[in-house]
Amino acid sequence: MKAAWYEEQGPARDVLVVGDMPDPVPAPGEVRVRIAVSGINPGDIKKRENAFGYGMPYPRVIPHSDGAGRVDQVGTGVSSDWMGRSVWCYGAQSYRPFGTAAELTAVPVDQVAPLPDNVAMEQGACLGIPGITAHRAVHVAGPVNGCTVLVQGAAGSVGLCAVQLARFAGARVIGSVRSSSDEATARNAGAHDVVLSDNQLISRVRALAPEGVDHIVKWRLGLRSRPTSTS
Repeated sequence: MKAAWYEEQGPARDVLVVGDMPDPVPAPGEVRVRIAVSGINPGDIKKRENAFGYGMPYPRVIPHSDGAGRVDQVGTGVSSDWMGRSVWCYGAQSYRPFGTAAELTAVPVDQVAPLPDNVAMEQGACLGIPGITAHRAVHVAGPVNGCTVLVQGAAGSVGLCAVQLARFAGARVIGSVRSSSDEATARNAGAHDVVLSDNQLISRVRALAPEGVDHIVKWRLGLRSRPTSTS
């Protein structure tokens, strides 16, 4: 298979190698996914650049934890019903050496989920880390049904997921965005109200929620997943 990998850490232009590697074989409990789109997250870049100071966890790393494609092999103990299914996956390179920046990747079946036919592979490749982060951020303090939830960065990858999850869970959602051009994106995701995130943010939120908000979803703004095609 074709793959991109690194054997030392640093800038992509200096350390990434594109070449051929043996096709992976799914272990018991795993499926093999033929990757259509690989999702790039900030953590993937930080690991490659050694931003955490941990060094190389494995002699060779195929980066990227998220991706989407079709299952083309299953390991022992995995139902054959997975064969040929369109799926998205996460954690492919979380505590594992080989991720989704390749034509094929093998992951535990618990780390894949069916991708509906009406959802593009590019969208599926951006569901993993952003979706898990958003779900945790929305629900970490308990149910939000009937609550007012402020989602900061509501037009980013995590923010869009958080808006939808909070709305689906029954919350009134206020989204903050960095630019008026992002307002429609946040509203289309389900935000009831959208405000600009500037020095007037507090007064704008207070005008919409005089008694305050019940829960705030916030993370480092501006971090977005970027899909890359391997087809």
